[in-house]
Amino acid sequence: MDANELLKKVRRIEIKTKGLSRNIFAGEYHSAFKGRGMTFSEVREYQYGDDIRDIDWNVTARQNHPYVKVYEEERELTMMLLIDVSGSRLFGAVGEQKREMIAEIAATLAFSASQNNDKIGVIFFSSKIEKFIPPKKGMRHILYIIRELLDFQPENMGTNIGEALRYLSDVLKKRCTAFLISDFIDSSDYYQPMSIASRKHDVTAIQVYDKRDTQLPSIGLIRLNDLESGEECWVDTSSKKVRNAYSRWWYERQQVMTYTLSRCHVDCASVATDEDYVKALMGMFHHRGIK
Repeated sequence: MDANELLKKVRRIEIKTKGLSRNIFAGEYHSAFKGRGMTFSEVREYQYGDDIRDIDWNVTARQNHPYVKVYEEERELTMMLLIDVSGSRLFGAVGEQKREMIAEIAATLAFSASQNNDKIGVIFFSSKIEKFIPPKKGMRHILYIIRELLDFQPENMGTNIGEALRYLSDVLKKRCTAFLISDFIDSSDYYQPMSIASRKHDVTAIQVYDKRDTQLPSIGLIRLNDLESGEECWVDTSSKKVRNAYSRWWYERQQVMTYTLSRCHVDCASVATDEDYVKALMGMFHHRGIK
């Protein structure tokens, strides 16, 4: 992508996502993630209307009367974007490329965090950690992130979600809000690093997929190219058996993802490249806000 084209794309995404974050997402974002970055201040007696999740059971047992924990919101909060830059993000048969939608979602989240005066950092990952952008504030920093989202060229094409989560746990000692944005096409087991990261940080998963990921069309003999491994093979899509096997592979992979995220208590939004990601994010924010 040449410099002029890149600047035009950055500007287009800035205009669209900055407007979304300012007019739609900023309030929802703050409401949904108001619990992150909270530090313990004191305990006091329970009052009618207090959230029962804030009850300090140890103090309550000692005093034989309910007490709740009181928190103060930290002035400097941090959002980390974990961005999948593996080869499969370049796929786009229905709607736009995954890479384009991932960039827009990440930019919208970044601008929403900026509205709350949060720091924003990024981890680009494939089968290894490709790049780490330390958390900072400011418009120049966000625009730099958007440019990298659009134009970053990874060294590897595979996917290792667990590696990204381990790096997050190692590099950020202080609790943060982390958005893992990926198509989750990963054959490795990432349950343990997800479990560790979600206990330390407030992790949310956003799956961006293409509907052609989910099933093969019946269009005869076609050559398929694995964007991550580089392998090519001929597939007879007119075979119902072949199409069913492919659909079963997708279904089983989705089940593993759903089970892993559920066990780790990680919220997830899933959006196809031809769908409106605004609706998906708003649904996720609303769900978190009422939990």
